[in-house]
Amino acid sequence: MKIAVSLIAVSVLSSVGFSQEIQPLWLDGKIPYFKPVDAETGSPLMTVYKAEGKNHTGAAVVICPGGGYGGLAKDHEGHQPAQWFQRQGVTAFVLQYRLGSQGHHYPTQLADVQRAVRWVRSHASDLKLDPERIAVMGFSAGGHLASMAATLYDEKVYEASDAIDEVSARPDFAILCYPVISMDRSVTHGGSRKNLLGPDWVDDDELAKKLSSNLNVSEDTPPTFIFQTNEDTAVPAENAVLMFLALREKGVPVEMHVFQNGPHGVGLYRGDPVLGTWSGHLRDWLKTNFFYAAKQERLAVKGEVNLDGHPVAWGVLTFYPESDSLPPTSVRVRRGKYSAPAELGPVKGKATLTFEGSIWESTGSPDDKVVNLKSKSPHDDVPIEVLLEDGVGRIDFEFRSR
Repeated sequence: MKIAVSLIAVSVLSSVGFSQEIQPLWLDGKIPYFKPVDAETGSPLMTVYKAEGKNHTGAAVVICPGGGYGGLAKDHEGHQPAQWFQRQGVTAFVLQYRLGSQGHHYPTQLADVQRAVRWVRSHASDLKLDPERIAVMGFSAGGHLASMAATLYDEKVYEASDAIDEVSARPDFAILCYPVISMDRSVTHGGSRKNLLGPDWVDDDELAKKLSSNLNVSEDTPPTFIFQTNEDTAVPAENAVLMFLALREKGVPVEMHVFQNGPHGVGLYRGDPVLGTWSGHLRDWLKTNFFYAAKQERLAVKGEVNLDGHPVAWGVLTFYPESDSLPPTSVRVRRGKYSAPAELGPVKGKATLTFEGSIWESTGSPDDKVVNLKSKSPHDDVPIEVLLEDGVGRIDFEFRSR
C-alpha cells in the first residue's frame, strides 16, 4: 500500500506536549534511485520534532538511526535523542533513509542524507533556524552515514531536481555515536559493509576504501564529537579512534569520549549513572562550539589574582555569560597571574565569575586548602560580575577565604 507523501501532523502522547511531522525528502517522481519498495515504506523521509516556545535556539540536527544499513533503530537512536534535543530548544529531524535490505546500496544513502541537510538549510527561514547551525548525528551504521555527510558533502551522487539541491549539503557539526567509520574488513561491522556496498560490490576493496570516512577527512570537515565504549564488540572502538586521529591530523576541532563499559547500541542510556553522562558531555561540547546560539565575539583577558593577600599559586577563573546558551570560559591562574588570547577568551558582554584556587604552594600552611568561591569571600553573597568590552585591559581580583 502506498504511503501518502503529504505533510502529516502526528500527535505524540507526552507530558510535555511534543509533536511530530512527517516530511518527505523529494516530491513524487523526483526521487533518485527510486524502487517500488519506496512507495510501500515511504522512504526517504524525515520525522520533524519542532522546537517551539521561549527556549527555541534556532539550532537543528539531522539524526541518522543505526541498524547496520539493514534496519533502523528508530526509538532509542531516533525518537529519544530527537526529544532530548527538542527539550533543549533544538529542532530535530530523524532521517528514515533507504536500506540495503530493501535493495538500496551506495550511493542511495549518501543521497538521502545530503538531501536531508539541504532540505533543512533551505527551509531555515520558514522554521526559524540558523542555516549555519545544522548538525548531523548518527549511531552505529547511522554514524557512518553521518560521517559520510561530514566528509563527502560535495560528492555529486544525484542530479539536482529543484532549488533545494543547489543549497550546501555540508553540516556545521557532526556527532558520531559508536560509529562505523572504516569499511576495512579488519575493523568494520560486516553487516554494514554488506548492506551498504551490496552483493555485487561487497568484495570491492577499492570501493570500501573510498567509503572509509577516516580517509576522507579534510580541513573543511566540520567540528566533530565522538562517543564510544571500549566494551563494544559489534563496532570496535578502532573505528572511532581512526576518525579521531584523522580529524586531529587535519586540525579539525574534535572531542572524543571512550567509556570502559557499555555494550553496542546503547542510545542515550541515561538510566546508567556512568555511561548515561555522555549526553551531558555532548551538550557541553555543543555549547562550547556555539551550537545553541550564534557565534559571538570573544575577548582577550589578563590580570592578577590574590587570595588572602598571597598570589594564587594554582587556580582557575570561570566566566559565565548572561545567556545559558553561550559557553562559559575557564582561564588558568598560575603564580598569581592569568591570561587568555581573544580566540580562547570569554564571550563579550556581562558575565558572572567563579574562582577555585590555592595558595598552599606559597605558604605551606596546612590551613590553606583549595577554595571555591562565587563571591569575593565566603561571607559575601554578592555574585562577582564583570563587563567584558573592547579594550577591557587588566582585571585584577582579590579573594578572601577566611
